[in-house]
Amino acid sequence: MSSSRLAPYLNLIRWDRPAGWLLLLWPTLSALWIAADGFPGWHLLTVFTLGTVLMRSAGCCVNDVADRDFDKHVKRTANRPVTSGLVSVKSALLLGAGLALTAFLLVLTTNPPTILLSFGALAVAILYPYAKRVFAMPQAVLGVAFSFGIPMAFAAAQGGTAWSLAAINAAVPLSAWALLLANLFWVLAYDTEYAMVDRDDDIRLGIKTSALTLGRFDVAAVMGFYAVYLLAWTGLGLRLGLGKIFLVGMAVAAAQVIWHFCLIRERSREGCFKAFRENHWLGLAVFAGTALDLVLR
Repeated sequence: MSSSRLAPYLNLIRWDRPAGWLLLLWPTLSALWIAADGFPGWHLLTVFTLGTVLMRSAGCCVNDVADRDFDKHVKRTANRPVTSGLVSVKSALLLGAGLALTAFLLVLTTNPPTILLSFGALAVAILYPYAKRVFAMPQAVLGVAFSFGIPMAFAAAQGGTAWSLAAINAAVPLSAWALLLANLFWVLAYDTEYAMVDRDDDIRLGIKTSALTLGRFDVAAVMGFYAVYLLAWTGLGLRLGLGKIFLVGMAVAAAQVIWHFCLIRERSREGCFKAFRENHWLGLAVFAGTALDLVLR
């Protein structure tokens, strides 16, 4: 396939915008380091890194197919490959299925509890694009989808060989699900920033988003979401044995939240979109603090 024919497919999976998959990767790797009590080994690192990139790319395919009739009415998304007709619905779905299948083949190299959890992760990922038609806060569904790598990381690092719910419960402690819940609030924060960019278009199209649901309290709510995430993740990290270096990472993340407030307080499209795009640096700070604390203890 020539580069000109390949370009729409690369645009479909957002190949030129790695910030999206980094938002999934950092909390997943943080959980993987915690579950393994340090470096998890090259096998699991490769599985979860490649799997994150593949599943985020597959999710973009499904999302663009689901939103194709909405995207054409929004200036920022009108030129997306499916909406503009450069990639057919069938081709987008086939690509998404192929990417998801490749990710599943990677998961098959782990263990039964992780494999079982992957079906739940896939179901939530498929559900999200349609949640905005029903739920007032579809970002909460995205939060579960973007956080599901956390229990999967615990299952991969600690799981056994049994194909049962009991095996999942044994491999994934309550603290892992608590980390998922805490991370959900981070997703609520940055995806509400993202929703604030398209507020006017979403009102016109009748799409449900957290930015519209929260109304004039959107900025305060974003800051509240960040606060819950930072406090909960910090508390859980300390309870799991992390120490001073971890706290430095969390402090760096908190400083970025202050910067984000400066970006979104006027509710400008440019400021809100920049705040969303820069969130992966916050995730990196949390991961770096977590990993270094475990390695250098």
